[in-house]
Amino acid sequence: MRVRFWGVRGSIPCPGPTTVRYGGNTPCLELRLPDRDRLVIIDAGSGLRELGNALLGRDLARGPLVTQLFLTHTHWDHIMGFPFFVPIYIPGTRLTVYGPATYEDESLADIVGGQLTYRYFPVRQTDLAANIQYVHLREGRYDLGEGLVVSTKYLNHPVLCLGYRFEYRGLTLCTAYDTEPFANVFCTDPGDPAFDEAIAEEGARAAAEENARVEAFFAGADLLIYDAQYTREEYQASKRGWGHSPMDHAVAAARRAGVRRLALFHHEPLRTDDQLDAQAAIHASGPDDPGPEIFFAREGTEIDLATGS
Repeated sequence: MRVRFWGVRGSIPCPGPTTVRYGGNTPCLELRLPDRDRLVIIDAGSGLRELGNALLGRDLARGPLVTQLFLTHTHWDHIMGFPFFVPIYIPGTRLTVYGPATYEDESLADIVGGQLTYRYFPVRQTDLAANIQYVHLREGRYDLGEGLVVSTKYLNHPVLCLGYRFEYRGLTLCTAYDTEPFANVFCTDPGDPAFDEAIAEEGARAAAEENARVEAFFAGADLLIYDAQYTREEYQASKRGWGHSPMDHAVAAARRAGVRRLALFHHEPLRTDDQLDAQAAIHASGPDDPGPEIFFAREGTEIDLATGS
């Protein structure tokens, strides 16, 4: 399994001189099974445009593109690249889009394809040349054929959001973004008239159980790509409930779960390359660190899960 990062930034694309080294595109990952000549795409942020352009010279030169796109959720930074993905305009392309749908009256096709209406875009979904199928996913385990299996886990985000665990020939890639630690949603202040001790204890137990389920989901992964948008100070000051994790939480969870490598991902769009370097000096692993290899994801980085190179 090989993974390439085409977009690592959260919320909104942020090109410019201060984001050159880490990149300014929103989430998109390329997963390759080289021995099967198989491509899987994870998320359709603005990085999908560059991936599509690269496919024109590689895969499409060998024939029509047949691939699968897994969306973690439908927030705009994870789907905005879809209308600019060139293969959907090429006859013969077959694309299956998997993902969660939040509202019962709006299908995945309505949400993702809904960007392709004259209100937002000059081309309609009905005008696309590709054969596109949409598949709704829930928590579960799915056989994708040829030995590739994906498991899914609901994460903690303001909209229904899935983590993915891809397994192939003894190697495992996990994604856990966009998410933040589950917390007790009930009143925990004994001085508050709304406080109920039994309910507060039940809320604490439920949050702890769900956090343990998330860590069990990515336990032992060869590569974990984890939400790390905020510093601890930013998170505690004003970002609780926004659906993103502080960096130190991502590092601690990965260590507890025994992952092999951790890519800190979904960078805050206001954070510059120099500021990310400063955070890397705090959180990234050193040569003598006995724990997982920890690094901040950069656009263009490619990792072979078998060798780590």
